[in-house]
Formats: sequence, structure tokens, C-alpha cells
Amino acid sequence: MEMSTEPVYMTEKGRQKIQDQLDHLYNVVRPEYAELLHEAREGGDSIDNTEYIYLVEEMASIEAWIRELEHMLDHAELIQPGAPTGQVQLGSTVLIQENGGVPESYTIVGSTEANPEEGLISNKSPLGRTLLNHRVGEDVTADTPDGKLTFRIIAVT
Repeated sequence: MEMSTEPVYMTEKGRQKIQDQLDHLYNVVRPEYAELLHEAREGGDSIDNTEYIYLVEEMASIEAWIRELEHMLDHAELIQPGAPTGQVQLGSTVLIQENGGVPESYTIVGSTEANPEEGLISNKSPLGRTLLNHRVGEDVTADTPDGKLTFRIIAVT
């Protein structure tokens, strides 16, 4: 599978989280599975050894995940906090309100860090894409899974 060469936008916190995951895979998970594979191989014929076959498949998944994380770090472009401009950009925290509803706060991050439950939305999500480059006081309409929703930008930091 060919991986994209596009930049992977992330904050320093997100980069560190990926590095920590990678370190854990290198130093804990991979050695554990290598030992389990060795033990399973010693346990009999690898053709009929279902535990060995399962572990080989798991190890392949772990190696694929390691390659994906390495790729993210190799193509990481850090989101630098900038001076507040009043314009939504990567790294901005935006306070928005839908038609007189309760204001909601979101931080625009790269897709690797997105977690809407924590208020982190991707710059590639429908709402994230719509908010980018707009300013305080503007109304924006996002084409979301719930249909077209209009929001007013109340604050950008």
C-alpha cells in the first residue's frame, strides 16, 4: 500500500503522543510478540499451529501500525500557535453558535489528532473545512452528516 506524501498536520502534543505510541510499540509490544512467536514456533509444526498463525498475523498488524506511525512522524508538519488574527486557522480554538443554541468550542487540528468528543475537529472534516479562513462575526454553513447547519463564529483564539 502506497502512503500519501501530503503533510500530516499536528500539534506538538499530538506529535509527542504518536512518538510515545511508537516507543511503546518498539520497546514493549514488538518484543513481547517476538517472544510469543518464538515460543509458539517451538511448540510444534507451524502449519498446524493455530497460535503461531494467529501471532504471525498479529505481528504483521503491529508492523503495519509501526510503519503508519513512522510515516505520520516523517511527514509531520507542526501547527504553530500564532498571534490571534481573528481568522480561523489550523490550531485556532473557535467558539461557534448554531441558531441561538448553546455555544460550542472546537480546536482545529490535523486529522491524526481529531477527537470531536474532546472538542478537537479535523481541518478536513466538514465543519473544520468550513470554518477555516473565516472571521469572528461571520456566519458559515457546513454540510454535515446531519444536513446543512449554519453557525456564527463568536470568538477565535
